[in-house]
Parts: sequence; structure tokens; C-alpha cells
Amino acid sequence: MAGNSQRRNRRTSNKKGMQVGSGGQRRRGLEGKGPTPPASARKGHKKNRVANAQAKQAAARRPAPRRGGVKGTSEMVVGRNPVYEALRDGVPATTLYVQQYIDNDERVREALQLAGERGNINLMEAPRPELDRMTNGLNHQGLVLQVPPYEYADPQDLTAAAYDNGEDPLIVALDGVTDPRNLGAIVRSVSAFGGHGVVVPERRAAGMTAGAWKSSAGTAARTPVSRVTNLTRALEAYKKEGIAVVGLAADGEHTVEDLEALGGPVVIVIGSEGKGLGRLVGETCDYRVRISMPGGAESLNAGVAAGIVMYEVARRRA
Repeated sequence: MAGNSQRRNRRTSNKKGMQVGSGGQRRRGLEGKGPTPPASARKGHKKNRVANAQAKQAAARRPAPRRGGVKGTSEMVVGRNPVYEALRDGVPATTLYVQQYIDNDERVREALQLAGERGNINLMEAPRPELDRMTNGLNHQGLVLQVPPYEYADPQDLTAAAYDNGEDPLIVALDGVTDPRNLGAIVRSVSAFGGHGVVVPERRAAGMTAGAWKSSAGTAARTPVSRVTNLTRALEAYKKEGIAVVGLAADGEHTVEDLEALGGPVVIVIGSEGKGLGRLVGETCDYRVRISMPGGAESLNAGVAAGIVMYEVARRRA
């Protein structure tokens, strides 16, 4: 009996045709594979290597895609009054941290109310040790406001916005202005007099912090600020576009009132109150102008000086 069973198994295993589990591989092996691809598409072929090299060269000739500007760093506003004022003045915020079991005084209630009215600020309750850790031991008084990183514009976006509106670019560049309140005041003047943005260097200069945002009185929401690694190169790029670069200096060869270049496309460069314009930046300027001061003051605050020059430009363009 066992011998008969073995013979039947051998006969079954020797049957011709498809068997279960083959997946149709034998049948597919008989099918055609289509036309032979051209030599330029066959990997390893000389013509394929030539085609790949030509594609890389073409890609290198294409202009690079536009990228957004750099981002700043996130920031913490601490303390009951500073947090309330930041919320009142419209400083962007993502999260309001409130200490557990905090004394619910008037400032705390007002801050919570303003954050709730915004509708896009997260309210988080945290124990005091956690807030101490977040603020590196600062006197937060139970309130900490998280301010998101500011997204700076590309410097060429400022001129593009002007051209899109059929206007001559009007830009203010800052050289060595380190006080965020001055930066905010200048952003406010640029907005008030129809400017198209502000350019600041990355190093040794104020950035768009919560303090700068507050000083701008909300105008930072509609007036772009660009941050550049090298201010001199940024100014030279504007000059290549046909934009006059005018530096503000106490010993300038021209006065604000008599410089005709202020009536056209212009970048106004303002230095620090103490040192003025840096050497390289000053040499890059097409013109150096001064503000007439009959009262005899040696210099003006950067924010005030920017407002005076911006007014003169707006007057000429009216």
C-alpha cells in the first residue's frame, strides 16, 4: 500500500502545466518586454551619461527659487505689566503661561481677558518652578508670554512690492541701531509716510523683538523688516537696481531740503546716534545728507531723524 501511495505522489509531482504557488512566473516569462529603450535612457550607456550631464547643466542655469527671509528667535515676555502691555499693543503671541494658584489681581484678569479675546493664544497653567525654569529665574510674577520668532522678509521683496504697486521704492536701512525701541519707531515712520520696508543687519543691531513691536504701535504687522548678513552688499544690490542710496550724516555734503535724489527711488541709511554710519556703509552711499538744526544740537535720535527724512520724501512725492 505504501508503495502504491509513493508512486501516485511521484506521478502527481510530474504533471505538466502550472502548479499552485508559481505565481504565473512561467507565463510572464513568455510575454514580451516592450520596445528597447533609446540609448540615452539606458543606464550605463555613454549617451545616458551625456544626457544626465546636460540635464545638470540646464538645472544650474535656471534661477534659484525665491526663498522667504530668515526667522528670528522666540522670545519670552515676563511680568504682569509687561505681559499686559504686550497683549494690549498687539504683540504676536502663541501661549500665555499662568502660574498655578496665582493671586488674581487686576493685571492678571486683564491679561487673561486680552488673551481670550485674541482667540489664537493658548492658555497654559504651570507650577512656579516650571515658570522659573522657563525664564531662567526672572521675576515673572506668575505670567509668561511666549512670542513666536519674527519672520523677516527678503530684501528684494521690499523693492518688488513697490514695483508691483507702480511706486518708486522707499526703504530705510539701519547701520548700528541697537535699541529695539528705535527700530520700532522707525518702522512706524516708514509705515506712516508710505515706505516699503526696513533693512537691518544681523549683527550688532536691533531685531524685531517684542519691544520693537510695541514701539511700532502695531505697524510692524504691515511694514516688512528684512535682515541681511552684510548691509554693504545689500546696499550695492539696491544700487544695481537703479536705486539711490542716501546716508544720513551730520557732516553730509547736502541738506535734506536740497537733495533732488530724495524724490525718486531711494534707500535712506541711518546710523547710530553716537557713531553714525560705518566706514564701508558710508563709502557705499551715493549721497550723504544732513538735517539742518538751527538750535545747535549735535545729533538726533535715530527714530526722530528717520521721521524727518521720511516726511521730506513723502512731501516731494505728494
